[in-house]
Amino acid sequence: CAFFDPAGGYAAAVGAGSKKAQASAGKVFGLGILAGTHIGFGAYLAVAIGAACPGLHASNPGLQKMVFGAFGLPFGLFMISMTGAELYTGNAALVPMAWLEGKATAAQVVRNLGASWAGNLLGSILLAALVTTGGTLGEAAAAQKIAFGKTHEPLLVVLVRAVLCNWLVCMATYMSLQAKDTTGKFVAIWLPISAFVALGLEHTVANMFLLPLGILNGADTSWTEALVHNLLPVTLGNTAGALLGVALPFSFGFGAVGKKLLGSAAPPLISDAARSFASSHTSSARDNAGNQATDLV
Repeated sequence: CAFFDPAGGYAAAVGAGSKKAQASAGKVFGLGILAGTHIGFGAYLAVAIGAACPGLHASNPGLQKMVFGAFGLPFGLFMISMTGAELYTGNAALVPMAWLEGKATAAQVVRNLGASWAGNLLGSILLAALVTTGGTLGEAAAAQKIAFGKTHEPLLVVLVRAVLCNWLVCMATYMSLQAKDTTGKFVAIWLPISAFVALGLEHTVANMFLLPLGILNGADTSWTEALVHNLLPVTLGNTAGALLGVALPFSFGFGAVGKKLLGSAAPPLISDAARSFASSHTSSARDNAGNQATDLV
């Protein structure tokens, strides 16, 4: 798999965030609906396969978690990466990166994140309704159990799981931008996304599908509990994970944050050589970043 060097990868991520920031709220909202359905399809597959292995869960719970993580969410984020849909969780790293480098305004950051979150929610609920009507999950006992469990955890537990989750999701997004080919993007996405699912972490957009799916199939929880006890705190934790785990550290390593903290004597961390490399070798990645990169998971 071919890939860009770290400095060139950071420049591509900033370019992707800048394009996303410049998009209109209507466009981001529409592409956000698509992203919600894509993540929903991934969660749908995970529930249909990984969550439907009670015998394996009883005999080998570690293997069951691997199956649950490997089949589902990675393919959802991969669809987003390849099609340019707008996923809140990935955007929560990329668009602030552009702001840190002076390539986006604070108002653009808020507009993009608000529109993508709303679009993701609508797309996820629509897919949950279609899946319920389709009836392929039968009584959907696994979906009911997942929805109940996610709305009855302590707040601090939910917040920490959300921070850890989007740290990995944004690493998947970030690394996929460093890959030059489809295979490289898939590998960069599959490893962190399968890990976060297997580890039982909290992803707000996946939950936008899983919670309605459980509720529509009779889970012992409510829409209010889904919003207050899960979606809102998970969104907060996911945002913190994106900023603290990816946007700020890599801006320190290769961008404006590091230059400011290390002082004017330090060489530019996105050097002229790196800019030239990115310009000559990643122009298509930056020019099409809004259409080929996630935000996501």
